This record gives sequence, structure tokens and C-alpha cells, in this order.
Amino acid sequence: MFGSSLEIKTPEQILLMREAGLVVADALAAVRDAVRPGVTTGELDRVADDLIRSRGATPSFLGYGEPPFPATICASVNEAVVHGIPGSQVLAAGDVVSIDCGAIVEGWHGDAAITVAVGDVPDDVSELMRVTEESLWRGLAAARHGGRVGDISHAIEQFVHSQGDYGIVEDYTGHGIGTEMHLPPDVPNYGRPGRGPRLKHGLALAVEPMVTLGTKQTSVGDDDWTVVTRDGSLAAHFEHTFALTADGIWVLTAHDGGRADLERLGAPYGGPA
Repeated sequence: MFGSSLEIKTPEQILLMREAGLVVADALAAVRDAVRPGVTTGELDRVADDLIRSRGATPSFLGYGEPPFPATICASVNEAVVHGIPGSQVLAAGDVVSIDCGAIVEGWHGDAAITVAVGDVPDDVSELMRVTEESLWRGLAAARHGGRVGDISHAIEQFVHSQGDYGIVEDYTGHGIGTEMHLPPDVPNYGRPGRGPRLKHGLALAVEPMVTLGTKQTSVGDDDWTVVTRDGSLAAHFEHTFALTADGIWVLTAHDGGRADLERLGAPYGGPA
């Protein structure tokens, strides 16, 4: 343990998290391939659920929280930022859908999210998705042994603001992860560098910027789960789980461990060769 609250993993435990992370990566890839006009968010949920269970893993989200979340994925369409409940909603050309997915392998969690365009979308929406995903990688690349959580937060905020007038959602954050899906510390998507808990080998975090074309202000829908932008502007959400190893950053929910993007950004890759 680090301090009195942060869960530090052994290399063997990180390997189990990598197994969970690869299940999540494959589930998200399967859902991405299934996104098209006319498909329902409930059908996407079944794709992810089938994939996770076929691997002998357990969905992290199903039954989570209060009221219990009723599905395997979160499917958040257009102005929905996060925690959308999949069901009968039919996707149409021009929509964007954010898919958040978690899986458990032998008690260890993986958690990641992508935003997918349904057919062609306007240029500003494509750019929103690019900025949000790249801000995730800038945040991941800022993690260093001996650094602070705020270094990750600042890197995300700095990149987003350098790209245009976007809203960065502040009410929902990344988080520690391991034996539970949500552990300390919180990982905000804004903040000052050099602040917050210190980063240490064996710490695993889920980093997840949520960015909008308008306001950062959000509201929760009548279902007590779905978070939407107050001004109705479109949102994007990307997430990865990573562990800090003795060698650097290992993105447990990326098929290549994050190697290509980390090396592109000059950050140390911490996974297997």
C-alpha cells in the first residue's frame, strides 16, 4: 500500500489486470465494429456482454452502484457524456456514441472507453473526438515515477485548451483501479502540475477525459445514471487503464500496451518488449 489509501500492485497482479484490460479492449473493438445506423444501444450491450463472458470474465458495470446499473456497457449518445443506459435507443447517421466498458478477471478490473461516430459526422464533431482522444494520451504520457496525479490532469487540460474552445467536464473524473473498479485517487481532467498524490511503481489508474463542444456543466437524467450536457452540446469520452511499472507506462487496455502512442510522445513504455 502507498500511504494509507492507494493500492499498489505487484507485477503478478498487474499481469492479471492486463488480462482484464485485454478483455475490455476486445469488447470495445467488437462494439466499434457493430456500430452502424439502425443498431440499438441494447444490441451493442449484448455484443460486449457476449465477448466478456466468452473469455470467462465478468462485466464490471452490471449491478454496480445504487440504483444498480442494469447493463454491461455504458452507451452515451450525443449530448450524453457518460453512464448512458443501453436499451431501445436506435443509432442514426451523424450520431456519436461513447462506449464505456469494464471487465473483471480473477478479482482484478480493467476499464476503458471510446467514442464512435455513426457514419459521417460534421468536422467539428470529428475534431472533438480527436482532441479528446489525444488529450487522453497526453495525460498518460505525463505519468512518471515520483510525479503527481496533477501532472496527468494538467497535461489533459493544457492540450484541450490549446486546441480550441471546448468544455472539460469537471464533475466526473478518472480514478484508481485494481481490486475494485473505483479506488483512490481521483484523477481530474484539469488542474495544476505537481499537486495531488505521488505516482509510484505499481499504482494503476484509469484516465478518462470527457470533453464537450459547449459547456462543462452537466445534469443527471431521470434514470439516475445518464449524465448529459446542460446546453445539449455533443460530448466525447475516451479512457484507458494504465499501470506504472519500473520501466514506465503500461496501458493495460490498449492492444499494444500503448507503445506506439507513448513512443510518439516521447514517454517511456513500461510493458513487455
